[in-house]
Amino acid sequence: MLAAFGDEALLRAALDFEVALARAQAEAGLIDSAAAETIADACEQPLDIETLAREAAHAGTLAIPLVSALRERLPPGVAPLLHKGATSQDLADTALMVQAKAGAALIRAEGGRLADALAVLAERHAATPMLGRTLLQPALPITFGLKAAGWLQGLDAALARFEVEQTAAIRLQLGGAAGTLAGMDGRGQVVAERMAALLGLSAGTTPWHARRDGVTGLASSLAILVGAVGKIAGDIALLAQAEIAEAFEPRVEGRGGSSAMAHKRNPTGCQVALTAAVRAPHLAATVFSALAFQHHERGLGGWQVEAPVLADLFQLAHGALSAMAPVVEGLEVTPARMAANLAAAGVGIDLGESEALVARALAEHRKEDR
Repeated sequence: MLAAFGDEALLRAALDFEVALARAQAEAGLIDSAAAETIADACEQPLDIETLAREAAHAGTLAIPLVSALRERLPPGVAPLLHKGATSQDLADTALMVQAKAGAALIRAEGGRLADALAVLAERHAATPMLGRTLLQPALPITFGLKAAGWLQGLDAALARFEVEQTAAIRLQLGGAAGTLAGMDGRGQVVAERMAALLGLSAGTTPWHARRDGVTGLASSLAILVGAVGKIAGDIALLAQAEIAEAFEPRVEGRGGSSAMAHKRNPTGCQVALTAAVRAPHLAATVFSALAFQHHERGLGGWQVEAPVLADLFQLAHGALSAMAPVVEGLEVTPARMAANLAAAGVGIDLGESEALVARALAEHRKEDR
């Protein structure tokens, strides 16, 4: 995920934007196809990232120094055709969406891994009795499978929400200076649709320079996903307390110890996920707050804040999923201790419909997988 949102990936996405724009405009008859290929060749030559970063900070946007550097490589007759009809925000937004698409694939893969592990855990312990706890106090009996099924349902719902939001958000941006597609000779939407196909993005119907609900929804879904993973981590960390001792993270050499107390077995994977869950809501709130700063046709200070914050949210979500997947896959469950704690509470063994509820949750999960 760090690579997906790294400087090299950003530069490659920006260059791909220019290549796709040129080739789409050639197909639409706006520029010569030979000129488009000359532009594509120029975009394949190395550029110094540190120089571009310094110049972008000075200019206020990556597009200015990037387009300038590329035009210096092009013949005089081709140079003006580079970036034709596009604006800096078109490049910035589209590059971010290309990065987000790569990030979404990583989220999908790691989320599926954790969900599968939870399904196995729920099925394995569908009939394992344990003490349910409400308001952090002993309540009535449940099965551990039901607890794991609840984790699974929360994760499945968060992943489904993420899929909806990423589908809505990850799309091409092409509007030109004021979002009118000026300079495209009335072929702007045709160019946009072809560009989107070349970049593997959705074209959308109109430019979205000042409409950031899609990005905001994506940020929100990532924060909710982190929260769903954090719920799992919080429960496991509580079950691992020595006084409870009902489930533990797998033993891994050199992990979870203490520099001062040799007897400790710290839930390190849970710690990673819970740390992410503390940070994510505030990052999502930053994107929400930017909605009010999308002034007129292109805003000042609003959309510019999104890229680093969205990158952080993708990294937190992927990090939380990656931390918890091996925890759940190797979770050490102690049914004997669960039974002892249940007996000590003196609440009987009426499990109600726990096993049936687990079966329903697993059936829903498998239906979603199909």
